[in-house]
Amino acid sequence: MKKSTFIILCLEGALLSFNVAAVAALVPSIARDFALSQLFAGRIIWLYMLPYGIAALVYGPLVRLIDAKKVELTCLSLFSLANLLAALAQNINSLFFARFMMGLFGASVIPLGIILIARHVEDKSRGKFVGIFFGATFIASLLGLALSGIVHWRLIFFIPAVLGFVLCVIIYFYLPSFKKDAVGFKINYLRAFKNRDFFLVFTYIFFISLIYHGVQQWLAVYFSSDLGFSQFLISSLITLTSLSGVFGETFGGILADTLGRVKTINLGILMMALSIFCLAFKLPVLFIALLMIIWGLGWTFNHAGLSTMLTDLPGDFLHEAASLNSGIRFVSGGLGVAIGGVLIQKSFVLSFVCFGFSLVVLLLLDRKLLIAKV
Repeated sequence: MKKSTFIILCLEGALLSFNVAAVAALVPSIARDFALSQLFAGRIIWLYMLPYGIAALVYGPLVRLIDAKKVELTCLSLFSLANLLAALAQNINSLFFARFMMGLFGASVIPLGIILIARHVEDKSRGKFVGIFFGATFIASLLGLALSGIVHWRLIFFIPAVLGFVLCVIIYFYLPSFKKDAVGFKINYLRAFKNRDFFLVFTYIFFISLIYHGVQQWLAVYFSSDLGFSQFLISSLITLTSLSGVFGETFGGILADTLGRVKTINLGILMMALSIFCLAFKLPVLFIALLMIIWGLGWTFNHAGLSTMLTDLPGDFLHEAASLNSGIRFVSGGLGVAIGGVLIQKSFVLSFVCFGFSLVVLLLLDRKLLIAKV
């Protein structure tokens, strides 16, 4: 793979991720500006995730028919426009609509990245490339989170809008055409799910994403409503998950190549379970900060291991695997946010305990779901 092509892919991933985590941290501020409850304003999370997850199912097969460069250029332009609409939103419904459009068109980025890495990088190095690619997304997420604590929330949408239009120009002139890979539209989802490895890996991805987002996307509300933290402190704590994730994705990708996919995945699960059970206790801020670091490392070790595992699946299913990785993660993630919202109305402790035990169950089932993979 050409270095310039990989850099552009990383820039796209970074732009996509700039405000994903930041928006969760900004729910209290957005709710305050529009004089709404935090639970109602929190809909901006799943109104992005659900259309993202559904739309992602189209993009992998679509680039068999249409030059991936054209798909990316069109989607990135519309994604940037949606960010601009969000920055200018005068009411919550306008913001909801903009978030929906962001999910719809932003869903093209990750599938293309996985497809190109799988096709143009040898298998013994894929973990490293996958790790760097997703590491770039976490760096951008980290920057967005850091800014969310010091600038008005509208800027968190305006910045990627402007940078997105700039990146469109770069893609137009410097991203090579992938027209030779467009061999005709074909959807293999039904055939792919008949493959045992394919089905089991995506069953695992569904549940781990549900659990992660069921916790992650409500952390800002927990820190605000139960612990009374300021917006700056909230953003700082959630920033730590992205800061650790920068190292977790890159190092996790290397571990996936050296230690093995399954062992890297399970190491991540153990770290996530430890941190989530500890969150059930109202600990001092320094301990919570440490837990956020462990939580971020655990999630990204798991994510890097699973994403690398996808590149090992049969080549006939590569496009479907790349799309389903985003599709299932975001659909199940949106479901996790909804379930988390129900649980936290009872108590945050109940939510943490339920999701924590779910991680333990998933860890115990790894032999059934992942043992077939290296």
